[in-house]
Amino acid sequence: MSVLAKRPDRFTETEIDDEVIVMRLDTGEFFSMTDTAAATWRLIDGSRDRAGLLRALVDEYGVKEAKIAAEIDTFLVELRSAGLVS
Repeated sequence: MSVLAKRPDRFTETEIDDEVIVMRLDTGEFFSMTDTAAATWRLIDGSRDRAGLLRALVDEYGVKEAKIAAEIDTFLVELRSAGLVS
């Protein structure tokens, strides 16, 4: 998989406590991200691919990759479908 990058021209975001809130500019649709979703969002910086994200999350949460891989894959599909990442 290729390097993941946010598409900042398509959204605005803010953090409130441990939650990341993203709004698509063209639709006004909101996304609320907490826990591993918020951590994943913060790690998408244009320098990591899926494997890099998983390694960073495994290190951060101290869990086995298999435990979070499916969750992260689902989240990445949602982000791509929403046009928030490429």
